[in-house]
Amino acid sequence: MAVDEKTVTKDKLIPQSVDFVEQFNEGLTTLMKVLGITRKQALALGSTVKIYKSTVTLADEKVAEGEVIPLSEVKKELSDTKELTFNKWRKNVTAEAIQSSGFQGAVADTDSELLKAIQKNIKKELFDEFANGTGKATGAGFQQSLAKGLGQLAVAFEDEDVTSVALVNPIDFYDYIGSAPVTVQTVFGMTYIQNFLGVNTLIMSNNVPAGTIYVTASQNLNLYFATLNGGSLSQAFNFTTDQTGLVGIAHEPKNDSLSYESVVADALLLLPERLDGIIVSTISAEAGTDSPS
Repeated sequence: MAVDEKTVTKDKLIPQSVDFVEQFNEGLTTLMKVLGITRKQALALGSTVKIYKSTVTLADEKVAEGEVIPLSEVKKELSDTKELTFNKWRKNVTAEAIQSSGFQGAVADTDSELLKAIQKNIKKELFDEFANGTGKATGAGFQQSLAKGLGQLAVAFEDEDVTSVALVNPIDFYDYIGSAPVTVQTVFGMTYIQNFLGVNTLIMSNNVPAGTIYVTASQNLNLYFATLNGGSLSQAFNFTTDQTGLVGIAHEPKNDSLSYESVVADALLLLPERLDGIIVSTISAEAGTDSPS
């Protein structure tokens, strides 16, 4: 007797888990490529990640002949600490939902929605840190504000060859662009454009407040993670993951409630290293007169 296609059989479980992991890692890898992040650091769970800010005080450079040159001071001060901990999510669908919508609709599609929500959470945490940037700039209109931010970025990373990244609100961007044709791409739920107005990568997101532009260098961004594959975790939990171990997912039928459960975990921190390496540029009230012709 043929098995109804809506029945959750064993052969549906592993491929669904593998697909989730592949989608997550593909999205995160592409995001890191767009942001220009090359530094990934594996740490033990519970490790503390430190975020710094730097201040420079220059002494008087006018020194008389034979006099001792006074010291200039560079301070690298601790601004914040983050602990690398597990992020955990659990989703449950009932047998009735599977019978009504089929496995794809009840489980796979809702897993995809869970994936989008997790990605959104990663983005939000990163953008929350951008808002703490200590570099400041102001410009009249979108283009000048962006240019001022790039100028301050050059000061913050003087004598360093950096790749610039700007984050903007999509309304500000399209107000500036108007009807001018642009070619944009999408990754991790964010729209981006490369090599725009002197910026290597410009990303649009609603997480950026209207009237504000964040500018930093890709070299200022780091991914810290604890792996979910190997060791005691693999022995204790039936996680499906890949060689990176960045995310794990477990699917399991729950007979006591006649339902089907998805459990997802990761231990990721996508953070800037220096807050003074983030420029918060404000679009002043004169904005709106600098649209491209």
